[in-house]
Amino acid sequence: MKRLLFAFLMCVFSSVRAQSYPSKPIRLLVPFAPGGSSSIVARLFAEEMSKGLGQQFIIDNKGGGGGNLAMQEAAHADPDGYTLIIGHIGTLAVNPYMYEKLPYDVDRDFAPVSLLAMVPAIFVVYHEVPANNLRELVALAKQKPGELFYGSAGNGSAGHLAMEYLKQTTGMDLKHVPYKGTGPNVIDLVAGRTQVASAGTPPLMPHVKSGKLRVIAVGGAKRLASLPDVPTVAEQGYPGFQTSQWYGLNAPAKTPKAIIDRLAAEAGKAANTKLIHDRLAVDDAEPVGSTPEEYGAFIKKEQERWSKVVRTAHIKAD
Repeated sequence: MKRLLFAFLMCVFSSVRAQSYPSKPIRLLVPFAPGGSSSIVARLFAEEMSKGLGQQFIIDNKGGGGGNLAMQEAAHADPDGYTLIIGHIGTLAVNPYMYEKLPYDVDRDFAPVSLLAMVPAIFVVYHEVPANNLRELVALAKQKPGELFYGSAGNGSAGHLAMEYLKQTTGMDLKHVPYKGTGPNVIDLVAGRTQVASAGTPPLMPHVKSGKLRVIAVGGAKRLASLPDVPTVAEQGYPGFQTSQWYGLNAPAKTPKAIIDRLAAEAGKAANTKLIHDRLAVDDAEPVGSTPEEYGAFIKKEQERWSKVVRTAHIKAD
């Protein structure tokens, strides 16, 4: 009887707290340094969501450890809706399998709120590589196994994972050259010292337009408006293939459902605004907005995808 009474009182307390939420500014942790796509997505959505919530968001960039430091802090924050974190493909779907030990449990310590945005990857080759599409690259790589090199921004980076996923899907034998960042990777690619790479469009498109690089495939589920003639990997004979950077909104576990639902609703409204749509379109990104349940299912699917890639390629964090 006492347990039932306690549970009832806790439900009442949570309901009252949710009805008055938010009554103060909300801290939004970004698990990477300022300036990247995660910061752009965080600031755009925070600005729009604050209009409906009536409270400002305080953006707190906390990089380090591949995003693990900020995730650890968020995991141990009070589950009251006043500390949130930008969820990311790396922290939620890759790191759990790439690191031997994490200071958080990705499934137990976080509640999904809403998927915010998707940033599709593209696959490019140096302009002298005799391949105009993915099928031709696959054929070339199989004729010359181990003779083509792909660069990435570093071991365990998005480009590294995307290329390993493509290798596993197509059966290509390409050699990995890890760099310390996207800049050095692109410099050597444009110079022809490596032949293949994958990244988002911003660092690659200037060199595509100059003729130094050629886009052979889009990694996302559909073609890009900026590259309408370039088919996806799936369209070129590999159904189900999809690789995109993605960003979502997560809360500490045990945050009241009413608060989670309120945040998700505001995120959905923000995703449908012209301001966010137009700003993200500059980087070929797509605003999403989803229910907590849809976002949770999406995370599970991504974990299944990337755990296989990481384990098959034996990728370990540096």
